[in-house]
Amino acid sequence: MSLNVDRDSLAFTFKGGMLPMTVMELASADPEQIRDQLAGKLSQSPAFFQHTPVVLSVERLDEPHLALERICAVCRAHKLLPVAVRGGADPVKQSAWALGLGWFPPLDAGRPRSLESVAPVEPDASIEEGPLASPPGVGSGGRIFRGTVRSGQQVTAPEGDLVVVGAVNAGAEVLAAGSVHVYGALRGRALAGIHGDPLASIFCRELHAELLSVAGNYKRLEDVDPCLLGSAVQVRLDGDQLGITALS
Repeated sequence: MSLNVDRDSLAFTFKGGMLPMTVMELASADPEQIRDQLAGKLSQSPAFFQHTPVVLSVERLDEPHLALERICAVCRAHKLLPVAVRGGADPVKQSAWALGLGWFPPLDAGRPRSLESVAPVEPDASIEEGPLASPPGVGSGGRIFRGTVRSGQQVTAPEGDLVVVGAVNAGAEVLAAGSVHVYGALRGRALAGIHGDPLASIFCRELHAELLSVAGNYKRLEDVDPCLLGSAVQVRLDGDQLGITALS
């Protein structure tokens, strides 16, 4: 007997999505030490602490038992929202689940696992896409997207560079395992090196980005030098900080 289900009556559907996620890598299990450092960070970059979701990485800690509940409370007091824990022994995993958090295996357990699964973007008729042949230096597995990336739309190249021949509107996201090239105004969010590649970069002809990220290191619009806004720039890692330089 077949059972027909009216899709309009469904309460929900599962869909893949790629979301930017900040990893807070803990080098100390002391909640008070974490509190002190967060207070200093809050004074330096208050805009970052606006209910930002974070994954707590405990891979560097040799602590089978953590005061995870206290650490989460410290984060929430500073407007960070822990959503998952990465790494740790079985007691840490059980504590995470008990607190309603997700748990991810450590990166050295295999290939680095993205926190997201990738959903293909349905292009409209005005957009043409094809195998990546340019610009020079862009590796295999990349993608060219021709047209404007609209607000609420997400375009990703999960295995290489992404080239957008057009603009990226506010509220849109472009993501790539390699570098992101935007041949137009970048007003949305651009994330390069989403699997952790520190050599990835972001290039755009006109910078107005809401958020920039390379290998998990972020800058928001309010953190960008106003002199660079509207300019053609390259964004790359300089140590563990994002550096933005104008392109002539």
